[in-house]
Amino acid sequence: MQLFYATRDGQSRRIAERIAGRLAERGISALPHDLAVALPAPPRLADARLVVVVAAVRYGRHLPEAEQFLAIFRALRAPPPLVLLSVNLTARKPGKDTAEGNVYLRKSIARYRLTPALALAIAGRLDYSRYGWLDRQLIRFIMKLTGGPTDPKTCLEYTAWNVVDDVALRIAELHGRIHGPDNEFGSIRG
Repeated sequence: MQLFYATRDGQSRRIAERIAGRLAERGISALPHDLAVALPAPPRLADARLVVVVAAVRYGRHLPEAEQFLAIFRALRAPPPLVLLSVNLTARKPGKDTAEGNVYLRKSIARYRLTPALALAIAGRLDYSRYGWLDRQLIRFIMKLTGGPTDPKTCLEYTAWNVVDDVALRIAELHGRIHGPDNEFGSIRG
């Protein structure tokens, strides 16, 4: 299994590390790799039995390195099963954590014509103190439009870590089915 993440403020890395830890408890090795450091070579991806990517959203799109990763993945002749986890603040709202309910996840799946085995959105973290002045103002504006907190002193952990643990369990089950005697797997959405 290969586990990748794209992050600006560290939340996607923390989520990927939590998933890796939960998988390790089940005897599944998955070292998180930062897509900003290096994108994987297509042959490496093609050889994977399962690929997991945890990608942050900034200003309406997944980070550029996540977009590049998805383009590489899509170009594979026979891509392995994909788990796509989108980390965004929209997912803090009920119904916005599924591929159908989360616009960023839905658009990426459509843009790259993906058929992930599992696709979910996970709420991120809002911490205005970590953003530069311009980012802070833009995010406050977006929060105002979406009914979120705009106080520049706000620091809110929207990530439900029990949900991340559940996602790790679902990934472990998918991994087991892929590596099981029948080598079958199905699509698990939302």
